[in-house]
Amino acid sequence: MADQENKRITRMAKKRAMEAIESQLQPAKKNRVVLGEISNNAPASGSQAMKSVPVKISKPKCRSRKAKKTLELFAEKTDEKLSDPQMCEAYVADIYEYLHNMEREVNRRPMVEYIEKVQKDVSVNMRGVLVDWLVEVAEEYKLLPDTLYLTISYIDRFLSINVINRQRLQLLGVSSMLIASKYEEISPPHTEEFCYITDNTYTKQEVVKMEADVLKALKFEMGNPTVKSFLRRITIVAQEDCETPSMQLEFLGYYLAELSLLEYGCLKFLPSMLAASVIFLSRFTLKPKSHPWNSALEQLSGYKASDLKECVQILHDLQLGRRAGTLVAVREKYKQHKFKCVSELASPSAIPASFFDDVKE
Repeated sequence: MADQENKRITRMAKKRAMEAIESQLQPAKKNRVVLGEISNNAPASGSQAMKSVPVKISKPKCRSRKAKKTLELFAEKTDEKLSDPQMCEAYVADIYEYLHNMEREVNRRPMVEYIEKVQKDVSVNMRGVLVDWLVEVAEEYKLLPDTLYLTISYIDRFLSINVINRQRLQLLGVSSMLIASKYEEISPPHTEEFCYITDNTYTKQEVVKMEADVLKALKFEMGNPTVKSFLRRITIVAQEDCETPSMQLEFLGYYLAELSLLEYGCLKFLPSMLAASVIFLSRFTLKPKSHPWNSALEQLSGYKASDLKECVQILHDLQLGRRAGTLVAVREKYKQHKFKCVSELASPSAIPASFFDDVKE
């Protein structure tokens, strides 16, 4: 009897162990972050005012010679940080020169006014609502920031060359995020999870079909520089006048960069210009009485303060809620203590015109 009882206990222990293992292998159940119907009656945002902006893509002033000078200055100012092998000291200038060249390639950029010139059933507001929702999805699945930036890039590039109706806009969003996740994440969410997050509005087959359509439309060119690509490096130099690295400055930069994703009018700016403008505005927000730009930042970024004026002012409007004020996902995200509550930081209502005067050597 004792042997039988021991065997029964052993079987029960094995069963409990197997159940525990199976429960760990099953993906955690996610909350649905359902996007409501994308309607043309969405609340108007300041981004509509950008429709009349002339088509003009600003380019950085730096070229290869200046890039070499930039590396010398950068190395002088950040010797200790660059001693880290992860910073690629030996060829960092070549990397960023390559990224600057890539960001200007026409096939890696969206059409600046694609909603007016290509789309018939998609509006600026619909794009904003979609991006706002995707920020929530990325937060729900704990995706990397790079994944979110690439997702929006794929959406804008696809919409620049393909007409789509509003009922398929959310499908384009989740399919683009699925591609970006596969490109950036170590463990990307499964296709079924992207169906689930839409409350099963779309089937797995529909998501996979749209995924294929996006890949073909973009000719499988999925890697391109984003604002985050340039923000990492310029943030280091922006903290040179701080005794210790400022996490608040870093998180504020991330916040403003993600706000720029909501603004259709930001498509005309190169990612490197957006990154420089983000740092300009971050420094102004934290120290409004000090000039936010200096010669080191100018040489590293390739932009003078005057070059950044229009971009900074648009970002400033976003920060103050004068643009995209009804889209709250990014603002709510950066209210968290882990991001130092940077979305709650007060910013002066106007930036002094003198701050956009070019820095004198």
